Amino acid sequence: MTATTPPARLTTPFGAQSTAAEVISGVDLAGRRAVVTGGASGIGVETARALASAGAQVTLAVRDLDAGARTAEDITATTGNKDIHVAPLDLADQASVAAFVAAWDGPLHILVNNAGVMASPELRTPEGWELQFATNHLGHFALATGLHETLARDGGARVVAVSSSAHHRSPVVFEDIHFRERPYEPWSAYGQSKTANVLFAVEAAKRWAADGITVNALMPGGIRTNLQRHVSTEELDRLRAQAAGGTELKWKTTEQGAATSVLLAASPLLEGVSGRYFEDCNEAVRGELGARNGVAEYALDPEAAALLWQVSHDTLAGTRG
Repeated sequence: MTATTPPARLTTPFGAQSTAAEVISGVDLAGRRAVVTGGASGIGVETARALASAGAQVTLAVRDLDAGARTAEDITATTGNKDIHVAPLDLADQASVAAFVAAWDGPLHILVNNAGVMASPELRTPEGWELQFATNHLGHFALATGLHETLARDGGARVVAVSSSAHHRSPVVFEDIHFRERPYEPWSAYGQSKTANVLFAVEAAKRWAADGITVNALMPGGIRTNLQRHVSTEELDRLRAQAAGGTELKWKTTEQGAATSVLLAASPLLEGVSGRYFEDCNEAVRGELGARNGVAEYALDPEAAALLWQVSHDTLAGTRG
C-alpha cells in the first residue's frame, strides 16, 4: 500500500433506513459530555435525544433558547435523562461563539457540528462574509478550535461535521469564497460550505490525531426540516427529481436522518476512525460525482484541507486583531 492509497472503505451493519435509536442501542455514554449545535430542530433534536438515551450529558447549543428549553424538556421526558442543558450559540456571530467557548467548563467528549443554513438569499455577516460559509463553516471552525483543549483533555473525543451531498455542487472557491466578485448563487454557496465541512474533518483529523480526537463528516440524507426554510417545496421536488435520475427518492424521517451523526458520535464501530465521509451509516464511495451519492475527491483533498484551515484561521484572526 502506498501513502496515497485510501484506507479500506468502512461499512457497518446499519443502512439508510436505520434510526438513531437503533445505532445507539447498547452504547453506554454515562460520564460523557456532548454538545449538539442546532439541537432544537430537525435531526439535531434526534441526535441529542439518542445521545441522552445512552446516558450522556447533552448541551443543546441553539439560537432560540425557548425552543431549546422545550426540546430539553421533551428529551428528558422521553429518555429519563435530566442532564440536558441549553446554551446560546449563534454561529454567524463570532462574539457568540467566543462566549460559548469561554463559558464551557470541564472536558468535552462529543461535539456534533449540526446546525446550518441552506440556500439562503445573499446575506452577509457584519464582517462581510457570505452567510452560509460564515455559519456552516467558519462558525463551526471557531467553535471546534476554541474547544480543542477541552476535547483533548480526556482523550477519545469525537467531532462530527454534518455535511451534505450538495458538496458536489461546488468546491471551495478560494479565489472568491465570499462572492465579492462572482455572481451570488445560493446552491453554489451552500455546496461550497458543505465541501468546507468535509475538508475541516480531513485536516482536523490530521492535526488532532495525537490528542486522541477523531473527526468525521457525513451526509444525513434527504430529510424535510426547517433547514429548507429558504427553499420552496417545488424547488426541492425539482432538485430531488434531478438527483434521482428517474428513480424514486424517499424522504428520511428525522430519526433516520440522525442515525449517521449518532454513529460517528458514539458507536464503538467508529473507534479510532477519522478523516472520512459517511452516508447512510457507511463510509461513502469516493469519486462518484453527482448530486446524490458518494464523496467528491476535492472534498477529501489534503492540500485543499490544509489551505482551508489556514484561510479560516487567518480570517478569524482578522476579527480579533
